[in-house]
Amino acid sequence: MPRVLITGAAGFLGSHLCDRFMAEGFEVLGMDNLITGNMENLEHLLGNPNFTFYNNDVSNFVHVSGKLDYILHFASPASPIDYLKIPIQTLKVSSLGTHNLLGLALNKKARILVASTSEIYGDPKVHPQTEDYFGNVNPVGPRGVYDEAKRFMESMTMAYHTYHGLETRIARIFNTYGPRMRLNDGRVLPAFIGQALRGEDLTIFGDGSQTRSFCYVDDLVEGIYRLLLSDHAQPVNIGNPNEITIGEFAEEIIKLTGTSQKVIYQPRPVDDPMQRKPDITKAKELLDWQPEVLRAEGLKKTYEWFQSLPEEKLYRKEHRDFADFRRK
Repeated sequence: MPRVLITGAAGFLGSHLCDRFMAEGFEVLGMDNLITGNMENLEHLLGNPNFTFYNNDVSNFVHVSGKLDYILHFASPASPIDYLKIPIQTLKVSSLGTHNLLGLALNKKARILVASTSEIYGDPKVHPQTEDYFGNVNPVGPRGVYDEAKRFMESMTMAYHTYHGLETRIARIFNTYGPRMRLNDGRVLPAFIGQALRGEDLTIFGDGSQTRSFCYVDDLVEGIYRLLLSDHAQPVNIGNPNEITIGEFAEEIIKLTGTSQKVIYQPRPVDDPMQRKPDITKAKELLDWQPEVLRAEGLKKTYEWFQSLPEEKLYRKEHRDFADFRRK
């Protein structure tokens, strides 16, 4: 039975990856320090003999007994609220954490896939974004702690590939959505749905003309799975090229939820990208992959999941206590 370590396992994407690899017949080792992850996402796997969970911060050390065939490094704060509250930890998990996991992969002779991001393109001057575009990132801006950490992750990963001959894969992930997203994580989709469910007006930061391209989580997981098992070491965009403005997206959410709230506007955050759309030519050619789930279908599934949450979660403000992590 192949054995895979998935970091960030209790998070949105990590938990879906655990499900997929369990379904594919893998022994799955999930690892998370739970600073932003939630064990509720993994409750259905606990007790399964082919799943083991480790509460561990990969920025400090990583040790796993026995053989490892694959590693997927998905540990990282991934929303503006997170990485603005815990900037140093955001930098550390994609730098020190990546270094630790690359060393583990080398020791175990395992193939490793790292979760990079469309944020490495910054506020892009090339549209749509292709893998050979170097990006337009402000390294000292508020978003730089996330953007530059992921850029370093890619550089370190390629260094291990070229110097040590390690089998590596790099996924540049674009906006992904679906069940298990945190309602108050600051990303636009859960923010809009949460406001609609609470009867609040929908808040757009900026004039609404900025664009995003949303990929349903099942499609993303399929792309990750295919990339891991491919023989391509260079970065590959994994996302949905169906682009929409934030203003149009707000109207879709209002229609979906059947609410009558109005849209209000606030100033656009510093370095918030105006455009985001992946060029997925490489993914199509190398992985025979493209997204299949239409946004209307994916939004319906996601909305139904948010509707099922207990009322206390719907009205609870972001409750993570970052005090201990700020001292590290």
